[in-house]
Amino acid sequence: MTLPAQPGIIDGVPAVARYVFFSIADQGAHRGADAQAIKDALGRLSPLVNGSDVVLGIGPTLAAALGAEVPGLHELPDFSSQYVKVPSTPGTIWCWVRGDDLGELLHLTRKVQKALAPVFTVRHVVDAFRHALGDSGHGRDLTGYEDGTENPTGEAAEQAAFAQGLGPGLDGSSFVAVQQWVHDLDAFEALGDDEANQHFGRDRKTNEELDDSPEWAHVKRTAQESFEPPAFMLRRSMPWMTGMEAGLLFVAFGRSLDAFEAQMRRMAGHDDGVVDAMFRISRPVNGACFWCPPMQDGRLDLRQLGC
Repeated sequence: MTLPAQPGIIDGVPAVARYVFFSIADQGAHRGADAQAIKDALGRLSPLVNGSDVVLGIGPTLAAALGAEVPGLHELPDFSSQYVKVPSTPGTIWCWVRGDDLGELLHLTRKVQKALAPVFTVRHVVDAFRHALGDSGHGRDLTGYEDGTENPTGEAAEQAAFAQGLGPGLDGSSFVAVQQWVHDLDAFEALGDDEANQHFGRDRKTNEELDDSPEWAHVKRTAQESFEPPAFMLRRSMPWMTGMEAGLLFVAFGRSLDAFEAQMRRMAGHDDGVVDAMFRISRPVNGACFWCPPMQDGRLDLRQLGC
C-alpha cells in the first residue's frame, strides 16, 4: 500500500479483536476538558497506535472540542424509519485493538486506557472474533453466511476506503461507520435452508448469489454497483458474543461516509419502502461514525486536528 494509511484497515480482520469506545470524562476536575488536555492525552496515546495492532478513529465531538474541521466528518444520522429502528449513539474515540490472543489484547487495551486517562474514560467494549475462516480468506457471520464477499480488492479497495488527492494530513485517512447488531438466532434457526438463503440472497453452502432472490434480500438491498454513484466500501465486520447474546459488529471503511449512508437508507426502507430482510433476524443497538487519521513515519499524523 502506497498511501500513508493505518495498515490494519487494509490488512483484513484478525483472529480476535476488541472494539473500544471512549468518552470525554465529565466528572470532577476534568469536567469539560480543555483542548490542551485532550492534545496531551492524544500525545500519550500516539506511540501505542501503529495503525496495525491498534486502529484509531476520532469522533466529530472530539474534532469540535479541538476546534478542528475534518471535511466530511459528521455524526451518524438516525436512519430509523416507520419500519425499523437504526439508532445513532455518537462516540468520541474508537479503537480497534487487533491480534491473535485475547489476553494480549486486554493488556494492550489497558495501556490505551491509561494513556487516555483521566481525560477520557472507557464507555463500551465489544470483544469480537473471526469465525469459520474459509479458503476465500473471508470469515463467516454467526448465521453461517460468508461476510465480506463483495469487498473490493487491491487498488479498488484503496480507492474505496481512503481519501486521496486532498493534501497532507488528509490523504490516507478513512471514515468508518461502526454498528453493533444483535442477532435473534432463534428466529434465524426457525427458518428453513431455502428461506434463509432468500433472506440473504446467497446460498449458504456455495456462497453463490441467487438469481431469483426477492427484492428484500440483503444482497439485493446492498448491491454496491446498484447505487448512483456506486456505493463501494471496505467491510471489516466481525462476530461478537457476550454470555448468550451475540451478533455482528458491523464496520465499514470509506473515503467518505456517503456509500455507507446510501446503503443504510435503502436497508431501512427510506428509498422505496422495502426493508432489508436482515432486520427480521437482527437489529442494530448502537452506531457511530469516526475519522481514522493517516500515518506519517510510522506514527499517527494528527496535523488536521492541530496536534
